[in-house]
Amino acid sequence: MALLSVVLPAYNEELNIANTVKTLTELFDREKIEFELVFISDGSKDGTFREIRKAAEADPGRIRGAEFSRNFGKEAGIFAGLELTRGDAVVVMDCDLQHPPEVIPQMWKLWQNGAQVVEGKKSSRGKEGLFYKLSAGLFYKIMSGLIKMDMSSSSDFKLLDRKVVDVLLSLPERNTFFRALTFWAGFDTMTVEYEVRERQFGTSKWNFFSLMKYAISNATSFSTLPLQLVTFMGMISIIFSIILGVQTLVKYLTGNSVEGFTTVILLILIIGGFIMLSLGIIGHYVARVYEEVKGRPKYIINRVTENVKGNVTGTWRK
Repeated sequence: MALLSVVLPAYNEELNIANTVKTLTELFDREKIEFELVFISDGSKDGTFREIRKAAEADPGRIRGAEFSRNFGKEAGIFAGLELTRGDAVVVMDCDLQHPPEVIPQMWKLWQNGAQVVEGKKSSRGKEGLFYKLSAGLFYKIMSGLIKMDMSSSSDFKLLDRKVVDVLLSLPERNTFFRALTFWAGFDTMTVEYEVRERQFGTSKWNFFSLMKYAISNATSFSTLPLQLVTFMGMISIIFSIILGVQTLVKYLTGNSVEGFTTVILLILIIGGFIMLSLGIIGHYVARVYEEVKGRPKYIINRVTENVKGNVTGTWRK
């Protein structure tokens, strides 16, 4: 019988682990789906890994987990989980169950019918504050424009065939964007809609600044469009300078020279702003290249549950 693996990245989710295990176990047992749950504690500061270990000891055949040495981010958590899976198909979902588990059997059936990627598509974002909705909306607008894909209702809630998982794990890059890479890979994709659930325990770890940081990081790891923006700003600056130069020359020849420093100051401020922004964009890409060249691993695993085979107490696979 085919095995379904579920990857559950967790950061300070101590209160959610037991409930997530109970909910998913009851669901899969009822649907008669063979499964395993793979939890990744992303350098949590609370008792998240303690709860993961407790769950693994209670059901060692179906629950496993690992803990990072520090917080490496959700992308690292997803890829660490993918590497630990053994299933024929893999679902990635949030540990807080805001991705509704009852949608997974639909994904499973679509996979059995030949889909290689089943994309969870948000029909509703649930109850969120106005500021958070605006932040999330701005995030997805930026991402959609930069990577040329509609990310407005996309999520990390996906089912992947083992072939797709192996392809993603074979990619050498360390700055990854899981959500976009599954589009980029180009496998046969189907979608299922879902409504975002309310958290039962804990609070969201995302805010405006973390979303913007996440957007910039993922955009520059997946797209070169910001670099092209530097050229665009340079062209605007040149055109503006030519127009201003012609205007100044005409006034000079007609005996009406430009007076004062206002025009010069404005020109310096505009060009200076463009230059500093361009240097910032270029610098960010240089930093990304620097990170890739160093060849450090995506994450470091500090501890694992007893049922994870092999020596993974140091650096896991790159």
